[in-house]
Amino acid sequence: MVFKRLMQAMGVGGPSVETVLTNPNCRPGGQLEGQIHVAGGDHPVDIEYVSLGLVTRVEVESGDSEYSSTQEFHRQRATGPFRLESGARRDIPFRFDVPWETPITEIGGRHLHGMTMGLRTELEVARAVDKGDLDPVAVYPLPAQERILNALTQLGFRFTRADVERGHIYGVQQSLPFYQEIEFYPAPQYARAINQLELTFVATPQQLQIVLELDKRGGLFTEGRDAFGRFSLDHATADRTDWTSQLDGWLRQSLQKRGLSF
Repeated sequence: MVFKRLMQAMGVGGPSVETVLTNPNCRPGGQLEGQIHVAGGDHPVDIEYVSLGLVTRVEVESGDSEYSSTQEFHRQRATGPFRLESGARRDIPFRFDVPWETPITEIGGRHLHGMTMGLRTELEVARAVDKGDLDPVAVYPLPAQERILNALTQLGFRFTRADVERGHIYGVQQSLPFYQEIEFYPAPQYARAINQLELTFVATPQQLQIVLELDKRGGLFTEGRDAFGRFSLDHATADRTDWTSQLDGWLRQSLQKRGLSF
């Protein structure tokens, strides 16, 4: 994927930047690789730095209102200061580390409705900063995440949409200032009891933390969301469990505890 933008902050004849990703697809904990091409304009300039930032759209609740905000959540410097002569070109190879908690944007080869993810290049010249445009990035699930998603599909849950919400989940080790919610229509066998299932992943290099939430039906729950499942699994041993049976058992047990029929 390629973007090119005239550095408007430097005026006509300033340097331009072109970022090329070798592959726009990645997984949490992986890397994005590519090159940044900086081309000189009509006059020499002293460039303070070139950096890359991973950004996504975040839903923010403030009082009784809610709004969307584009948030950068990981940044790496690609270069320090250097002088770029008139008409010169500098090619900057990079490897950008994708945080383990990065929200996923694809499931089963399909883009998740509601998700936006991009890599932004920033260049500073004489204290004027151009943030450039977003180069789209696709984030695919980790193998452990795929096992949970496949289990829900086998149970009959159907994906509806996903979003990223600012805040922290109680009881979950979380380093980013937001978390992703992946929403599903309930499987037929649970449809009498719940309206919707919400799934959140919070990954580390060793483990995957999973939060499952039920949206109540018919006012039988207390107000708000009811977190019925919070558990962790090791990446190395995730394939040793029948997650379809495990999730089905947790669902049934949780609903029975609340006196719900399904």
